[in-house]
Amino acid sequence: MSILSRFFKNKATEEKVLPGELISQSSERGYRPNPDDRMKYMYRLMWVDPAFRQSVIDIRAMDRADTRVKRVHKKTASTLTKSGLCLSMKQENARVRKLWDSMVKRLGLNKRQKLISDTRGYLMEGNLMMQWVLGPDNKVWQGIRMPSETMIADVNPNGVFKDAQTAFKQMDLMTGGVIDSFALWQITHGRLDPDNYDDKGSMGRPLMDASREIWKKLTMTEEDLVIRRRDRAPLQKVHVLEGATEPELKEYENGINERRKIAPIDLDYFLNKKGGVTSLQGDENLDHIKDISLLIDSFFAGAPAPKGMFGYTEGLNRDILQDMRRDFFEEVDTMQDEISSVYREGFELELLLNNIDPNKYDFEVKFNERVTETPNQAADRALKIQATGASVETVWEIAGVDTRRELNRLQTQKDSNDPYPDPTNIGNQNVSITEGNAPKKESATSVSNK
Repeated sequence: MSILSRFFKNKATEEKVLPGELISQSSERGYRPNPDDRMKYMYRLMWVDPAFRQSVIDIRAMDRADTRVKRVHKKTASTLTKSGLCLSMKQENARVRKLWDSMVKRLGLNKRQKLISDTRGYLMEGNLMMQWVLGPDNKVWQGIRMPSETMIADVNPNGVFKDAQTAFKQMDLMTGGVIDSFALWQITHGRLDPDNYDDKGSMGRPLMDASREIWKKLTMTEEDLVIRRRDRAPLQKVHVLEGATEPELKEYENGINERRKIAPIDLDYFLNKKGGVTSLQGDENLDHIKDISLLIDSFFAGAPAPKGMFGYTEGLNRDILQDMRRDFFEEVDTMQDEISSVYREGFELELLLNNIDPNKYDFEVKFNERVTETPNQAADRALKIQATGASVETVWEIAGVDTRRELNRLQTQKDSNDPYPDPTNIGNQNVSITEGNAPKKESATSVSNK
């Protein structure tokens, strides 16, 4: 049973639960905090977590100042949202489907910009705190991403909400007052790597949180390198006048400076006593400095993908890159699940507002395509499932195709007397699979007509 449905209705009595009643029933239960957690809880009673707020501020500054950090966030967010959201139902229901389509349009979830904005905030803040705004017709009209560094979850020391009616508070960081409070159903909180998942007051961590110190050292070293190059790289000359007095040296120096004002390029020098001009080469070892490479490797060790995916391809083995890409896609799948669960809870609220119990329907809100597999791997696996006699809807779902949209298109083709054969008829096809005959030892799949 979902949190929202438990909050809105008591299943045993079919009556609405009073605000806070659900939470108070379990207020004494929860995880058992250690002494450090208790100190953090005491501080949260008065103010937002300063360490978490500083990490968010640092990550935002890094994203604005450094193209590498921006690339990490943009690449990851684009990969997460490239296929868009979809509603998958075990048994199709026209009313539930209509409510989903309507909500997606109202909230702009069919727009890539909205999904990327929410995802970038999730990556940079480590939290996706979505506020659900209801319209006058009791429908979810907006899903607004709140700045998580200003939000406090009002929980007891055991990490359980004190009151469902004031579960979250937004602080005014200028005055120290409370801007507004939100009921449990108004805020859905998605977290990235929280210290303790069972503690509802534990915030998530930004994606690049552990790379902040490395980034400071990296930018400092790069700036020092530029200063060193500017000071030591130019060609310098030593003028030696044997036996010259101090006034003679000064006169000679002034003469050289006057000539350089007229002609910036060094010309010939003329001496009336024994002496010489010796050239000193600039810093010839700038290309031997390994500090930058070490810091870049350390910085991208905290990124979700190898540095080769963000533009640093020198010395990177292609086979190793493929293995690291697979690790990246697995991490992306985990983040997809967390973000989609936030939208699912918003849709459950929409169903409850329309007198529909979400627990009566087996549905899932998810991103339409998983990125763990390449398109070729997904198609290969779908064809293997097809060869076992699985339904076409299952095959499409495995391949990452919107099943409902394809069924509508097929119905449209059938209604228009399409002369081409029905693509759902797999009885006249042969599917042959050759193990290990494709790149990376994958199976090679061949489909042909009988």
